[in-house]
Amino acid sequence: MQNNLSTDAAIDSFLEMMSAERGAAENTLESYRRDLETAAEFMAGRKTGLVSANSVDIKACLDEMNIQGFASTSQARRLSSLRQFFRFLYTEGMRSDDPTGIIDAPKKNQALPKIMSEDTVSRLLAQAETEAQPQEDMSGYFNAVRLHALLELLYATGMRVSELVGLPEKTIRSNQRFLLVRGKGAKERMVPLSVKAQNVLQLYVGLRDRVPEWQDSPWLFPARSESGYLARQVFARDLKALAARAGIAAAAVSPHVLRHAFASHLLQNGADLRAVQQLLGHSDISTTQIYTHMLEERLHQLVATHHPLAD
Repeated sequence: MQNNLSTDAAIDSFLEMMSAERGAAENTLESYRRDLETAAEFMAGRKTGLVSANSVDIKACLDEMNIQGFASTSQARRLSSLRQFFRFLYTEGMRSDDPTGIIDAPKKNQALPKIMSEDTVSRLLAQAETEAQPQEDMSGYFNAVRLHALLELLYATGMRVSELVGLPEKTIRSNQRFLLVRGKGAKERMVPLSVKAQNVLQLYVGLRDRVPEWQDSPWLFPARSESGYLARQVFARDLKALAARAGIAAAAVSPHVLRHAFASHLLQNGADLRAVQQLLGHSDISTTQIYTHMLEERLHQLVATHHPLAD
């Protein structure tokens, strides 16, 4: 049973369902839309619509990505978007089959995440603390304290950068020992704060509350932006500049690398994998297990490099 529903209407219906029923974040919805619209353009070149595409069409779409040099991770993400889309069509009775069911995901090498050593993170934090000293330029002082607070919060909690910059102001008013973080799929989790992060956050909030422009803002890190809060790109830029001033290669530092550092440093110091999963907001522990693989790989490298019989 094929359906005459247009491709655009089908994509819109699918995205509405993902938003309303599954609480998909805006970035996730935009990613789905890009994948589906790109696939639709490919199908149009094959004289078929996306809604009526068969498994041969979809395999050809992935093969074309491979020919164009797309990474296997990009191909896997495109297939994942198509799987979700066609399952929706099948569930809603818009198709009588799911053409993605017989297609295998592209094999991919699991890249180990970039990581910073504990010493490097300490240098970065020390640089942020040094720069966050009182100064005559109140604007510069505020920005330095804000960057220090962002950095301490990120390393203390392992939050995603989008979760960090989008923290509501009310989150820290009742209890600064914990933060209530709203993650992917609108799922909430409690994350503890270190004493250092609590102190820096208290200083930042005190300064924030003195800025008339931000007093009515609902965001912890307000900014003159479309969203009303600090753009993650701005934080990433400021973080790289801070790293350069600390004598650390800017290319090796990003908010996501600090999230990796948070997780790997916890595991290196004996934390339970399930606890790390909960703190990171991973729905599946297999996602968290990449950090154990990373530790195992580094142990192998250590032995291969330094053991007297390694040769």
